[in-house]
Order: sequence, then structure tokens, then C-alpha cells
Amino acid sequence: MNRRIKSWMVISAMMATMIPAVVFAQEESEQDKGGIATYGEPDFFRPYDKRGLHMFETTKEDMDKAYTGRKFSIGAGFSLQFQSLKNSNKDALNNDFKGATPADRENALAQLAPGFSLPQANLYIDAQLADGIRLHLANYMASKHHNEFWVKGGYLQVDKLPFKGEIWDKINEVVTIKAGHMEINYGDAHFRRPDGGHTSYSPFIEGNIMDAFATEIAAEVYAQKNGWIGMVGVSNGMIKGHTEEAAPTGYQDKFDKRNPSVYLKAGWDKQLNDDLRLRFTGSVYHNSGTNGSGLTLYSGDRTGSNYTYVMEQYYTAAGAAKAATAMYKSGRFDANNYNAKLTALMFNAFAKAQGFELFGTAEFANGRSKAVADEKDRATSQYAVEGIYRFGNNENLFLGARYNIVNSEVLMGSAVEDVKVDRVAVGAGWFLTKNIVMKGEYVNQKYSDFPQADYRHNGKFNGVVLQAAISF
Repeated sequence: MNRRIKSWMVISAMMATMIPAVVFAQEESEQDKGGIATYGEPDFFRPYDKRGLHMFETTKEDMDKAYTGRKFSIGAGFSLQFQSLKNSNKDALNNDFKGATPADRENALAQLAPGFSLPQANLYIDAQLADGIRLHLANYMASKHHNEFWVKGGYLQVDKLPFKGEIWDKINEVVTIKAGHMEINYGDAHFRRPDGGHTSYSPFIEGNIMDAFATEIAAEVYAQKNGWIGMVGVSNGMIKGHTEEAAPTGYQDKFDKRNPSVYLKAGWDKQLNDDLRLRFTGSVYHNSGTNGSGLTLYSGDRTGSNYTYVMEQYYTAAGAAKAATAMYKSGRFDANNYNAKLTALMFNAFAKAQGFELFGTAEFANGRSKAVADEKDRATSQYAVEGIYRFGNNENLFLGARYNIVNSEVLMGSAVEDVKVDRVAVGAGWFLTKNIVMKGEYVNQKYSDFPQADYRHNGKFNGVVLQAAISF
């Protein structure tokens, strides 16, 4: 992609962010002239509590809602869990936790015992700036990866362009614009995953084994009508911004550029009757090549897994115990194939028939790392299916089961290995109120075909995790 095209893509993203704000600054509505914002949930908004279940993209249902002036809301998510998991890597080389030398301890796993994990907390600020214009700011107050207060990101969402005329009214009925440093909308799995302290959307303790989740500097344009959904997005492809020249060394194509990522989503989501809803979507994410700090679609989570220290290499190469914040991907699999070039596809299906709920994922990734010595792409596939039954008063009780499997080509030393990771999880939960949920899960995860020199050789973990979460 040449520099002229990239420049126009960047300029377009900046205009999508700035134009509504500039126009709004020039002409305030009568309700806003007092300059005082009231407290309340904004329009075109996904609630953080139980009401946000089964929501994906925000809809256009608030188009006819009367605008009453600026308002803001503060939301949060808190989670606390008790874990009783065991892990092992039988026959892996150098897996002696009490070995005499660093080499003896190279593949030693963390020694686990029942106990409470680090409580996690998120903070959300949402502001209705004008009719159909919302600002969102997400913050991690405490998490496994970053114990300190950390800004996840923020974006501007425009559902009503502030222009007068019939043509603009027609556009507003269909189009939504989002721009900022935000959780990108690749696939549907990220709508149901736990995110730091906010876990109320997820019926399970953890998300998918290969976690497609990242916050990137991006702009997205949506079109929604009669159940059909389309989205096009462009991002910088990385978790943070860069203004310096990318170093050309280490990437075999000798790129000295950072190409943007382009991603698309299309689908259909319809409530067919009072008892049945169906949704099908397909997403694609593509980056032709980048250097510098690398792509982060599969390594962009700055909070960490909701399993703690499980299947983690406990020691550094020097033989010292790793910092707790370095062991934050517990139970996840990152092929590390895709930080330089990536094409990823995700297909999702969702069905809800009365209290029965089914959600499926099929994902395929192809690309390569800048660290490899050859120029071959590596392939990874992931499949996940989960069934949930919600029952009781307002479906406050639920039971669920999920199966998740990943197959991947991974460079191990000088050889490419075909490895597999699979997980079975069964669980149950109870929404005491729309803000408070308690859930428990039994999980069994296995690692297959990893070489003996790898810490995941014959790896497995299983056990029970209990969690209490509050969201509002």
C-alpha cells in the first residue's frame, strides 16, 4: 500500500473523529446552553450490568428518543475469584521446580495451591455530548498485567451527524461512526469475553484459548438496517501509537514501514419472534506487513487471563522467579506467528430460543513473525462452541458448557511443529440482582504435540474456579 493511500486513510480517520465535534462546538442546542450535564445513561449504549447480555454492536433503536441535554454516567466492574487448579507437564525436559541450576528449572511450572486471585477492577466514564454523540473512556484500575491504574482507551461514537436536512436524517437512521483508541470490532467473541474486572457478560471464567482482542487507534463506520449489519474499519494495527521510523532489521522482507490494518464485518441479526433470535457474522482482519513493535491482535490484552499462574513458566532464563505481572496469559495460547503479517477470519453464530442459547466460533489465522529465519506463513485454526441454558425468574440462573480447540503451526527451535490445545469447561451462575453475579466453573485443558524441550510438553491443568462479580 503506497504512502498516498495510507495518508488518505489516516486523514479520513481523523476527520471522522473531528468533524462532529467541530460542528457541535459551533452550534449548541437549546438544552445545552445551560452548560450543566445531568447524571444518566447515554443513548446508543450497552449497559455494563445484566441488561448488556446478548448485546453486540449498539443498535439504532434510540433514534426516536428525545434528547434532553448533556449527561454523563460512571460505571464499573469488579471481580473476585477463588481458584483451585492443578497443572503439570509430565516428561518435559528441565521441569524440576527445585532444580539445583537455572537449566534444571527452565521448564518448571508455577506450583499451585487453592486460594484467592488478585481482585480486578475497571472504571468506565460515558458522556452524552450532544444528540446522538457519545464519548466513552475505559480504565483498568487493577489487573494481573498492570496492577496500577491504566487507561484502556476511549472513543467518540456518532449515531446522529449534527447536520440538518432529510438526506442527513436518512443517513443517521443507518450509519454509526466510531473513532479513537479502542477495542476493535473484529469478530463477535470479544463481546462475550471477560475484560479485567468486568466479567458479567461472560458465562465462563475465561474467553477463548486464542484470544483475539486488542485496543488499537482506529476508525469504524457501521451500516445497520432491517437486521443486516456491515462495518469497515482501519487501524494502526498496534496497541500503541508510533511516530518514529520503524527499524527494518529482523523482518525478512526488509520492510521499514508500518502498514495500516483493514478489517471488515458483515452479518445478520434478527429477533424472529418472542422466542427466537438468530445472528450470523463474518469478520476479516488484514495487515500486509509491519515492523517496529509488531501487530497485537492476539497479544493485545493488558489485563490478563482470569486463570492465575496456570501453565506458566515460573522461572526466568537466569533462574529467578518471574514477576507476577509477567505471568498474565495463564491458559491462553499465542502462536507468536503474527506480529509482522496477518490475515485472520472469524465466523460466529448465535441463537437464543427461549432460555436456550448457543454461540459458536470458527477462526483461521495466517501470517508470520518478524523473528523467523524463513519467509513462510504459519496457519492457526480455532473452534469453540458453547451452550447455555438460562432459567428461573428473569433467567437469573444459568448452566453452561463449552468446548474450545486450537491447532497451530509453530516454529519451535529449528523445526515447525503442529501443536494442539483443547479445553472443556462446564459451569453455572446466578444473577442475584442485575448488578451482582456469582458463577463457578470446572475446567480441563490439555496441550498436545509440543516438543519435549517446551514447557507445554504433555501439559494439562484442571480444577475449579469460583467468581463473584459486580457491574453497574
